[in-house]
Amino acid sequence: MTSLNITWFLVLLVTTKVYADFHVSSQDLTIIVGDKNSFNLYLTEPLTADVDVKFDIQHPDLIRAVPSSLILKKGTQENLTIEVQALRAGSVILSVNATPSDVASITDAFVRITVEKSAILDHISSVVGWLYFLAWSVSFYPQILSNYRRKSVVGLNFDFLSLNFVGFVLYSLFNCGLYWIPEIEQEYFSRYPKGLNPVKPNDIFFSLHAFFATVVTILQCFIYEIGTQRVSTTARIIHGIFTAFILISIILSLQHVIGWLDFLYYCSYVKLAITLIKYVPQAFYNYKRKSTVGWSIGNIFLDFTGGMLSMLQMILNAYNFEDWESIFGDPTKFGLGFFSVAFDVFFIVQHYCLYGNRREGYIILPGSCQVEGVEETSTSRSKQKSSSSNDEI
Repeated sequence: MTSLNITWFLVLLVTTKVYADFHVSSQDLTIIVGDKNSFNLYLTEPLTADVDVKFDIQHPDLIRAVPSSLILKKGTQENLTIEVQALRAGSVILSVNATPSDVASITDAFVRITVEKSAILDHISSVVGWLYFLAWSVSFYPQILSNYRRKSVVGLNFDFLSLNFVGFVLYSLFNCGLYWIPEIEQEYFSRYPKGLNPVKPNDIFFSLHAFFATVVTILQCFIYEIGTQRVSTTARIIHGIFTAFILISIILSLQHVIGWLDFLYYCSYVKLAITLIKYVPQAFYNYKRKSTVGWSIGNIFLDFTGGMLSMLQMILNAYNFEDWESIFGDPTKFGLGFFSVAFDVFFIVQHYCLYGNRREGYIILPGSCQVEGVEETSTSRSKQKSSSSNDEI
């Protein structure tokens, strides 16, 4: 055998060396404070050397692993049961650490452990989550039904509608991209190897359903009476800024300057900005018209219900998992929910207190949003009833 062949043989021998992989039976574990649970640790191949195994616990005051360490002898390929005792509520990652590190792979050998105070609270939180999901999903239909009955979309601000459309397009893009495109999902896990995909099936359904409902509402604008309404110049400028931002992000992604995951995150940031501003045009429109006619109060009540239940779920989870940082440490989600609820309260005040005596039967003067002419009030109706009674006498 020539020296060249010997060299290639040695290289082949080294590169085909069999390494054992540590795996766990479950990477997600839930335990109630004071209780115990367990997972199995196993190897895909027999060990080629003795290995010292230790369990690194992110927050050792939350859980205790039994045993906390062990020594596996050469040739071992057994299934080991590791018991975990919950000490106090919270979330923690337990990772397997093997020494020497060149004998076995520990890439997938970790467990995300959630310690909760009460299983009942967890069930209540799940019910609340489905209730607010249902409330937000149904909230689009009172406006659609109101437009159909009136055969008019006068009173529904087109700036609000256009912002809603763009927001749900980007939200759907983010959810579908991260959930259904394997390359993007892999990019996410390469950045957060011990994380969970933040997009769930109900997120997919809600975003696509919201997009569909918004499209139906926009189609109604082409069929029914619109008065003098149009998308304002201010809204067009805002849309232009968002469009330029998204186009630049796409170009950067195509040029591999940023990853496609970053592009999806930028889409979510635009959706976040839209959520902050989208109610302002409708509130101002109601103020200019001194009326909420055409703006469905049913939509507001359902949105208010969903927002309150969403915040309730966050509070329940924060208490149950001792995770108040999810609210106060990163207040974006809670703040958005509170912001939406605050606007819902404002719309309710507009509808029942400020302009509560406005009814159908108004006209919109050309070139103006001001309600004029034949709109009825509770006072005028009383006068009409009194007048008709006198006429009969």
